[in-house]
Amino acid sequence: MKRSYVGVALLCAILMLNIIFTQYMVHQYFFENYKNTIIAAAVNVILFPVAIYIYKRDKKQDKGMKNHE
Repeated sequence: MKRSYVGVALLCAILMLNIIFTQYMVHQYFFENYKNTIIAAAVNVILFPVAIYIYKRDKKQDKGMKNHE
């Protein structure tokens, strides 16, 4: 079960973005900037399905490689 480096790198980048936006959201909430808090939370919610799509696409490509070998 070999994963492509591109897929793993993209998933790592999305994880890093989730961490950054979560920290930003907490910071903005602490300083009562609720508009920015909601925007950062929305970005986090949007990034999650993107990560699932990348994971499933990578997994599907991995299955296709096994059938051709």
